[in-house]
Amino acid sequence: MKLSVAIIANNEEANLARTLAAVKFADEVIVLDSGSTDGTIMLAEKLGAKVFSQEWLGYAAQKNAAIAKCSGDWVLSIDADEEVSPELRQEIQATLDAPKFDAYFLPRRNLIFGRWIKHGGYWPDAKLRLFRRGTAQFEDRAVHEDIKFSGTTGRLRGWLIHRPYPTLSAYIEHMNRYSSLGAEMATEKGRVSHSLAAFFWNVFANPAATFFYNYFLRLGFLDGREGLLLHVNHSVYISWKYAKAWEANRWKRTQKCCQ
Repeated sequence: MKLSVAIIANNEEANLARTLAAVKFADEVIVLDSGSTDGTIMLAEKLGAKVFSQEWLGYAAQKNAAIAKCSGDWVLSIDADEEVSPELRQEIQATLDAPKFDAYFLPRRNLIFGRWIKHGGYWPDAKLRLFRRGTAQFEDRAVHEDIKFSGTTGRLRGWLIHRPYPTLSAYIEHMNRYSSLGAEMATEKGRVSHSLAAFFWNVFANPAATFFYNYFLRLGFLDGREGLLLHVNHSVYISWKYAKAWEANRWKRTQKCCQ
């Protein structure tokens, strides 16, 4: 079975060498760039990937565009900050010699602030990433994306290594951007906190409840200081998302009143 790896990238020079080195076993590697200004394209080409350019379409559409350029019987869709572990590589190779299912879920080890986060919903964090070409498609969900698939699925034990936020500064920067994207989606769905009660729930109570659930009930406190920083700031992200949606809606109403 021929295996293609699909990766979307934008200014991923710091991550891409590690990511591409871990998928050398694949028959082809597709990197779909969306306007990098660092050395991403040059590095990807140097390491043997087939590089294409595409203006940003959104997470789901961009990943689907990368998958569409794959020619393998099977596709492994990974992010530029993810790495196939040696254990997963061996398992994928053995699985594709005689696949029993049409797609496979892969567990992810999330390394956040330099620590493997094992609680609070971050492990095993299984994602459907390995599938027969033509059987799966990404769809927008919240800020990122989810995959739509119909068929038989299995689960591998080897893990993807995910390094999304190496530092607190990087995490806060990402959450600021993601909360703006989330605010746009909340606005589209009408969740803009028109009443004071809705505003209180969305901006304060919901983030607080989320923190309590993940940090205490899902044992996030067992991940030490890193776990505390992660869950506190994730709750802040939720608050920012709905506060930004409310602010954007207020601005629109103000503009209408002035016309």
